[in-house]
Amino acid sequence: MEQIQYIIEHETAGERIDKALTAANPDWSRTLIQQWVKEGIVLVNGSTVKANYKVKDGDVLTVDEPEPEELDIPAEDLDLDIVYEDKDVLVVNKPSGMVVHPAPGHTTGTLVNGLMYHCDDLSGINGVMRPGIVHRIDKDTSGLLMVAKNDKAHASLVDQLMAKSVTRVYTALVHGHIPHDNGTIDAPIGRNPKDRQSMAVENNGKNAVTHFKVLERFGDFTLVECRLETGRTHQIRVHMKYIGHPLAGDPKYGPKKTIEFDGQALHAGTLGFVHPVSGEYMEFETPLPENYRQLLDEMRAK
Repeated sequence: MEQIQYIIEHETAGERIDKALTAANPDWSRTLIQQWVKEGIVLVNGSTVKANYKVKDGDVLTVDEPEPEELDIPAEDLDLDIVYEDKDVLVVNKPSGMVVHPAPGHTTGTLVNGLMYHCDDLSGINGVMRPGIVHRIDKDTSGLLMVAKNDKAHASLVDQLMAKSVTRVYTALVHGHIPHDNGTIDAPIGRNPKDRQSMAVENNGKNAVTHFKVLERFGDFTLVECRLETGRTHQIRVHMKYIGHPLAGDPKYGPKKTIEFDGQALHAGTLGFVHPVSGEYMEFETPLPENYRQLLDEMRAK
């Protein structure tokens, strides 16, 4: 563990502690600092503070930066679909059915296992089980993910997610006929108190906003484009269910066995962000997977 100290100067006084420390050390993300504050790793004048503490002129901030933990996860040759890669970031097209990161008791066959085989330089900010992982998509959702190859890139990408500046566009097939061409769902999402394994719209949940646009109608189904403003767990799946149009094939939030499809019909087709080093805006697209295209063709033929 390395102990680092910063003294707050006049120009920084009045800022939240996470913002002040991010400015002092860009390799740390605000999310990481907030976690450290909660864990007591960050001290102000020798004492713990709350995550919303605003620093004062002359404050002495002490950070006991934890040593990176060694990974005990096997690297596997999983033939990943790498859409883009440089020394700082990579973008991967994850197939439906692949879990993003390992969990206790399930340490093989995940995207992380494949990434560890593909490259040996991944950010350690998100912990030993999630090296390089900045955000994730559900197991049965296909599409694009950005991965950080060093801590500086990770911090930048996380801050862009927090600032809602990352472009994330999904294609979703939902139940029912949506009569209007577009809309916005602004409803907070939290853990479902009746089922802790699922999420729901809850008054005390976290802010969540999804914009949608109708692409095509198939009688009892509608194909929509969903653009995320926030990135809550299961956000599109929960929001579309909330307005009465759950995702087709969704085993958790939709009606059972209504289509022949393996999981929810959801694809993360567009991803855009500012490169952490060059400052250039980059946007990537990947087409619908073959089984998704076949499903839509069958619906068009009816």
